[in-house]
Formats: sequence, C-alpha cells, structure tokens
Amino acid sequence: MPEYKAPVRDMQFVLHEVFNAESIWAKLGLDEVNRELADAILDEAAKISETLLSPLNRSGDEEGVSWNDTVVTTPKGYPEAFKELAEGGWGALAGDPEYGGQVIPKMLVLMFEEMSYGSNIALGLYLSLTSGAALAMANHASEELKQKYLPNMYAGKWAGSMCLTEAHAGTDLGMIRTKAEPQADGSYSITGNKIFITGGEHDLTENIIHLVLAKLPDAPAGSKGISLFLVPKFHVNDDGSLGERNGVSCGSVEHKMGIHASATCVLNFDDAKGYLVGEVNKGLMAMFTMMNYERLSVGVQGLGLAAASYNGALDYARERLQSRSPAGPQNADGPADPIIVHPDVRRMLLTQKAYVEAGRAFSVFVGQQLDTAKFGEGEEQVRAAGLVELLTPIAKAFLTDKGLECTVIGQQCFGGHGYVREWGMEQYVRDVRIAQIYEGTNGIQALDLMGRKVAANGGKNMAVLIQEMRDYAASATTAGMDEFTAPLKKACDSLESLTQDVLAAAKDDPHAVGAASVEYLNAAGYTIYAYMWARMAEVALQNSDDAFYSAKLHTARFYMTRLLPQLDAMAASVRAGSDVLMALPEEAF
Repeated sequence: MPEYKAPVRDMQFVLHEVFNAESIWAKLGLDEVNRELADAILDEAAKISETLLSPLNRSGDEEGVSWNDTVVTTPKGYPEAFKELAEGGWGALAGDPEYGGQVIPKMLVLMFEEMSYGSNIALGLYLSLTSGAALAMANHASEELKQKYLPNMYAGKWAGSMCLTEAHAGTDLGMIRTKAEPQADGSYSITGNKIFITGGEHDLTENIIHLVLAKLPDAPAGSKGISLFLVPKFHVNDDGSLGERNGVSCGSVEHKMGIHASATCVLNFDDAKGYLVGEVNKGLMAMFTMMNYERLSVGVQGLGLAAASYNGALDYARERLQSRSPAGPQNADGPADPIIVHPDVRRMLLTQKAYVEAGRAFSVFVGQQLDTAKFGEGEEQVRAAGLVELLTPIAKAFLTDKGLECTVIGQQCFGGHGYVREWGMEQYVRDVRIAQIYEGTNGIQALDLMGRKVAANGGKNMAVLIQEMRDYAASATTAGMDEFTAPLKKACDSLESLTQDVLAAAKDDPHAVGAASVEYLNAAGYTIYAYMWARMAEVALQNSDDAFYSAKLHTARFYMTRLLPQLDAMAASVRAGSDVLMALPEEAF
C-alpha cells in the first residue's frame, strides 16, 4: 500500500495564496481564525492522517466489518482510532459552539476531510456522518433535543446516521413506507426498514443517533408527507445517562465492492421511540441540510482518493525502470530509465495532477460560498447561498467522476502490479467507486443541476457564476495571463451558450433537460476547473522562479491545452438533443 502523504504545501497554497482565506474570514467576523491557526490545523490533520488513519487502511479493508446477531464489529484498531479522533475534537470542527462545537470555516474543514478520506475513507465516514447528523439537528431540532444530544455527538461519544433509503424507495423518497405513530407523551413510535445505512450499527461509540425519514398516518402522499425523527440506539435518561435499548436493530450488513471497514447496514425499526425534528411533513427539507453537507463531503472523498492514488503513481513512476527514453538514456548507469520519462506515463500523471489540484481549489471555492452563506450578510449572503445550491451537485458529481478516473489512471501507471492487491492501488479504485453512487447517483446530481438549479430559475445562479469567472478573466492583468484567461473566456462563452440552448429546447421538449444533464454538468465542471487553474496560474506567474510555482504553470498549461478541449465534445453531445435517446423503441434495446 502506498504511504499516504498529506498535501499540506498545496493546501496552504490554495488557502492562503489563491483565495487569501484569512482576509475572507476576517470579513466574515471569524477573527479568531487566522493563518497561524489554519496551518496548525493542517499540520495536525496531516499527522493524524499519516500516522493514525493510513496504517489502518489496508488492514481495515482486508478484515472488514463483521455482523453477528445484530452486533456489528469494526476492524482491529478502529475503535481506538475513532476515540483518538474524537478526543482531538475532529468531529466538532464546524459544530455549534453553544453545544461544544468549534467555529472552524468550511474552507478549512474540507481540507481535513480530504486528508481523512485520502488516508482512510472508511474510518472517515463514521466521523462525517456524525457531523452531518449534528448539522441537521443544530439547524432544525428543538432546543431540548439539541441540549440532550449534540454535546455528546460533538464529543464523539455518540455517533450519527441518516436513514432515508428503503428497498423500494431510493431516489423517489416519496414512496417510503416507514411509519411514525404519535404517542401520548409527545414522542412517536417508528416502524419500518431502512437499507444502505452507513454507520447504522458499530462498536465505535456507546450510542448512535439515527435521523429517520418516516410518514405519519394522515400524511399527504409523496414527498410532501415526509417527516424527520431522531431515533437513538439507546434511550437517553433525563440526567444524560443511557437507558434501555431502543427498538432499532441491525438485520445485516452489505458485502460491498469497497469501503469494507464501513458498516453499511439494514436497520429494522420495531416500535422504536423517536422524536420529531423540525415540522411535521417537512422532514425532507430538514434532511436536505444533512444531505447537502454529505454531498459535498462525498465529492471530497473523490478528491482525497484521487490525490492518494496520484502520490502512489508518482512514486512508482520515479522508481520503476523500464525501457529507454525516446530521447536517449536518462539513467545511463542503470539497465533502463524510470517510466516517468515516457510521454504516455507523463500524460497519465499530469492528468491526475491537473484534476486533483483543480479539484482541491474547487472544493475550497465551494467552502468559501458556504462560509459566506453562513456568516455573511445582505446581498453577499444571498448570492453565496445561490451559488451553494448551484455548485453542490457539480462538486459531488464532477469530483467523484474525476476521482474514479484518477484512481484508474493511477492503477494503470503500475501496470500489472496495479491489479495486484498488495500494491494498494486497486483498493483506491474499489473504495472511490461508491462515491459516484451514494448520496444521490451522479446522474441524479446532473438532473438536479440541470432541472432544479438551472432550468427552474432560468439559469439565474449560473449567470452569476459565469459573470464571476468573466470578471476575473478581465481583471487578471499579470503579464502572461492571456495564455490562461483566453481559454477561460472561451469556456464561459460556451457554457453560457449551452445553457441558453438547453433552456430554449426545454420549452418544447419534456426530455431536453434529462438528455442534456450529464454532459451539461461536465461542461460546467471543465469550465470551473479552467477558472481554478487561471487563478492558480496568476499566483504562480508572480513566483515563477520557484520550482513549486513553475510546476503549477506547467500543469495549468496542460489542463488548458489537453483537458479543457473536452468541453467542446460535451457541448456537441448536449446539442445533439433528446431524439437520438428517446426515438429507439423499448423492445429494440
């Protein structure tokens, strides 16, 4: 297994030099968060990821979780590692300070998440699910529930899970059958079955707090009749101590392609006592607070594993000796040259590097919008909230699509060794694959983007994003920037034109949005990455004598000339329309 190396230097570059995060935080009133604190958090996160999480990654994958009569046991070392994470406060970074959380900006929290996922995605999932559940509760639960549950969740003594999916109801949550019966004491009796519940049962904490979607007996049909309930694994007494086991149990765990150390559970609710979170019949809105948090987090899973795969492939390419360079021997004293001298290997490595480093900048850009939407004021806050809505499905889908692409490339760099378990590259491929599927498949993310976030409002938020990118391109006057702003301007024009074409087609064609959605999301992703690379190139141009910045410029050129042109293919596919998809009779498939 490749040794995990946290990309701290590149994270500092993105935070401090590209985005000038300290000034953003000061403007948002986060005066206690400065560069010194941010760097200390990054350094400690790197230490935790490299020395605590990474050493358990392969052993956890090989051992996996086990199920025995409703009891789930995680791999050796996982309970101790989770306890250390909890005691270090890593589960409370972005929590509500009134209940024990820390006010750390999302721009910075995302970088810890990238490291935790890149070093051990399965273990990182237990922490992120708890953070997501706590976020939903902090925003929607009653004061009584928050006081009773949040402090122990932030402290890592209790974990959290989100319980949405049922065997017959995945994307279409309006079809769920789990029932909630009102009780005389104000609680609810929850009965039903949920599947694919990450961290639904385990031995890492003394209690698990499930957030469960269910319907009251008189609820309206469809998604308008869904309510959200807090269902603890163990009842919690008034003094905070744990009481008897609640009526929720794990029926089995799934045997999966990857993330073997993450418990993916079938949960059975049998007259379990639950408590309403938010308003009756408005549970889906409350749950979306958690789901959107997790969707960005899932995108960062793709980024983290892509970065880990790139580091492994780079080390291997520098050490593996095969054949001679086309330009003549580069390692004259050896039997062959390292494979990094070969053009195709460089193509693979540069593709990984370009996607990883643009993806890192993109995740921080989305984090900036989240921080502004949370802590900002007035028009700036409204604008950021609109961008968050627009960017969330792009971040989830594009980061994870590129995550799989990069891990497959990393495996390919190893040749036959990449297919062999002991080298570790195949685990990255298996682990990252789920990220394109859960928290809403990437096809659903594309439909959400094209239908709800673009078509539904006439492309209003997309127009805001495009204008920001154009404004930047016009203002970037550093000598040499035309090389990077010219393709960015062209990409913005293409994305704007594509948006208008799809909106026009959708007026007469009910299939237009669905037919265009995936390629449209990719077009947006490629354009945003061009924006990220232009911003990084501007900083690099001002420091081009340094090897670190010189590498940035070379990678920016590679992206603009070798990867961004894929935008043209995406646009052509979108403009092909829906007829080529829908005209074929079903029986002809």
